[in-house]
Amino acid sequence: MRKNLRKDLFVISKLINNKEKILDVGCGSGNLLDFLLKTKKAICRGIEISQSGVNDCVKKGLSVIQGDANYDLDDYPDDAFSTVILSQTIQAMIFPDKVIKNLIRIGRRAIISFPNFGYWKVRKDLMLKGKMPKNDILPYEWFDTPNIHLCSCKDFQIFCKNNNIIIEKFMCLSEKGIEMKTNYFSNLLAYQVIFCVSKKNKN
Repeated sequence: MRKNLRKDLFVISKLINNKEKILDVGCGSGNLLDFLLKTKKAICRGIEISQSGVNDCVKKGLSVIQGDANYDLDDYPDDAFSTVILSQTIQAMIFPDKVIKNLIRIGRRAIISFPNFGYWKVRKDLMLKGKMPKNDILPYEWFDTPNIHLCSCKDFQIFCKNNNIIIEKFMCLSEKGIEMKTNYFSNLLAYQVIFCVSKKNKN
């Protein structure tokens, strides 16, 4: 089962406790939900914008609906899940600020991962080549990319501070998906980042 998971998704899975109630937003083909269902006995739900992704999830026996996180998360009640996951998707959201606030409203915590636009190789491409960077998780050209709201881990930290969002855990991954120590240079050295956040007024 683990071989079907991206490395960042496996790191996220380690943050999930047994028998949690999970919502995976933008769950794709459902590999993470399937893994959590079988290894953590989690109660798993998903929302996915693509019909092909929903079809793949249904074939796995997962409870997933088709929907757009930019709009459809408004319909979920407060604290409906213990953890809401949004992996490698926030940069493609039309309203990322609204989505993040919905994630921590409908879940007691949210786990959010994204490519770090402050990574040193990204900076190098911009500085030396004068071109929008491309890599394994940012593989598109500037004109056809779905990634419309790129940010760095420092940007995200500032956003959380300005919106009274608690950062419970912050993790950095290398290009090989290996966990790195977080420090003053994380914004420069992290290829991907994972944040576990919650609302400040939680009970």
